[in-house]
Amino acid sequence: MDGITKYVFRQVASVMIFITLCLTLAIWLTQSLRFVDLIVNRGLPLATFLYLALLLLPRFLVIVLPVALFAAVLFTYNRLTMDSELIVCRAVGFSQAALARPALYLAAVVMAVIYVINIYLLPASYRAFKDLQWEIRHAYSNLLLQEGAFNEVADNVIVYVRHREGDGDLRGIMVHDMRRPQSPVTLMAESGALLRTDEGPRVVLMNGNRQEVDRDSKRLSLLYFDRYTVELSSDTVRIEDRWREPRERFLPGLFFPDDSLADRRYRLQIISEGHSRLASPLLTLAFVMVAVSALLYGDFNRRGQSMRVLVACGVVVVIQAGAMGLVSLGAHSRLAWPAMYLVPVATIAVAAWAMHRRPRPVGARPATAQ
Repeated sequence: MDGITKYVFRQVASVMIFITLCLTLAIWLTQSLRFVDLIVNRGLPLATFLYLALLLLPRFLVIVLPVALFAAVLFTYNRLTMDSELIVCRAVGFSQAALARPALYLAAVVMAVIYVINIYLLPASYRAFKDLQWEIRHAYSNLLLQEGAFNEVADNVIVYVRHREGDGDLRGIMVHDMRRPQSPVTLMAESGALLRTDEGPRVVLMNGNRQEVDRDSKRLSLLYFDRYTVELSSDTVRIEDRWREPRERFLPGLFFPDDSLADRRYRLQIISEGHSRLASPLLTLAFVMVAVSALLYGDFNRRGQSMRVLVACGVVVVIQAGAMGLVSLGAHSRLAWPAMYLVPVATIAVAAWAMHRRPRPVGARPATAQ
């Protein structure tokens, strides 16, 4: 790259990095607040919380990077124009393509980064995120019992704990089991613990009673016990047997779904996610082309380029909304899949044509044949 290209490239890259850090940090903090309750009230380790929040970053970067690059190109090229730096470059012979080259180089780098994220980092991180959620729900279930609240630890099983000791022992326990609707069971005990075993999670109760009501006969059965165990699930679901959402899958798993019942049901949604992974990075180049064509098209205007910036922002908003709509439509119709690629490609072509087209001077009339 020549000196001017390197200079503009560094200017755009520095602004893009700053915007990316600010937007990513803001989004990451707002999304991570959902997990603060796991530390404050439910005793989840801080390291697990940080790892859980870190796994969300690739998902945010895919959204933030194209927007940050578009904003950086608009800001940098507008500033260079108002400082007459681009005017000087034109005066010494730089073409429109040469002036746009730094932004396009950076767009190619960002596109490559997004492809790496979409193809590998996003499914790997989201799969780890969902697996960790599963582990928290099952392996950490004894940590997630909140004092003074009714905790649903399994389907139709609610546990109330008055106080939780530091060593994991529970005081003042009530368990309400509604897995048999005709004979709901309520157990109350002085103490106990929630344990994770090979057969599944269990609640061990000490010194309490078991009350069962038969709704047909209206009879109450009361049993006092010294020790009682409640199985929370009759079958344990292994983490390997959990159905993988489309966002958790790599490209082969997206374009070639299994023949399972769930995959057959969500087949269009799964394949649509695969096309979205390949088509969405093209929006990065489309956004940059819209920005440079809007700011490099036409002659210099001393009153500023606010209108061009607003038009470019409006076009990008429409393109992004259309791309998101096509992803949703692709889950129901195959016709949306080629349109995912057509939208960014058509935008790039139109922006390239507009950037190289010389505008007609104001007041000029088209020549007529004599």
